[in-house]
Amino acid sequence: MDATLTFLGTGTSMGVPTLACACAVCTSADAHDHRLRPSVLLQWHGAETGTERAVVIDTGPDFREQALRAKVARVDAVFYTHGHADHILGLDDLRPLSFVSDRRGGPIPLYAAPETAAVLENIFAYTFSPQATYPTRARVRLQPLADRNPVHGVDFLRVPVMHGQMEIAGYRFGRAAYLTDVSDIPEESFALLKDLDHLVLSALRHNPHPSHATVQQAMGWARRIGARHTWLTHIAHELAHDATNRALPAGIALAYDGQTVPVTL
Repeated sequence: MDATLTFLGTGTSMGVPTLACACAVCTSADAHDHRLRPSVLLQWHGAETGTERAVVIDTGPDFREQALRAKVARVDAVFYTHGHADHILGLDDLRPLSFVSDRRGGPIPLYAAPETAAVLENIFAYTFSPQATYPTRARVRLQPLADRNPVHGVDFLRVPVMHGQMEIAGYRFGRAAYLTDVSDIPEESFALLKDLDHLVLSALRHNPHPSHATVQQAMGWARRIGARHTWLTHIAHELAHDATNRALPAGIALAYDGQTVPVTL
């Protein structure tokens, strides 16, 4: 089954340009150096009805702007990697999309590990609390994250990765995988990443960071996994798009906001 993966955002938690920074990347005129918070959109036509389907991974604080730019008209499910602000704070912007979904057949399922679900329930209590009375709250429901999560004929496989001391969720769907905020990949997760056409992998900068991979670390994992194409995301303002890509080996490149790639599910 053919699908399209769109990079809604490829920036780090502070975005690029970063506030109060006048570095060469933050002041760059190259649109590729303007990076919203990290998120992707997967779209395909369901085999059973031909209906267009759409799944989002993470709804960060820039989600509204990203969805407008990508002309998102429906969301069938959201998968969350973890509960940090740059991955969840746009949840409320699902509201208008959830009203459409609710009319079509029910609230939007939000797949989240227990720790992430607890953060969502706390921050968005007016949405999830049994006592919530807000009449136009998002029509969404939390769905326990399993190892295998089917959505309209497509299996989303949970791929555990480490973000500092915290285990978070990466995802594989068909011959593509999305791993953001990675500082280490457990040995058992490599078995879930065989035979990929497209690997999306975070690479913050060149200098070490306690909870994010460097470009060098990401390249090492990319070589081991052996995907045909590796796209680097969650990029900080230390990396200029054009100069960095010129230095990367064939098959590995920085992704950019708005980029689309064809994937096989």
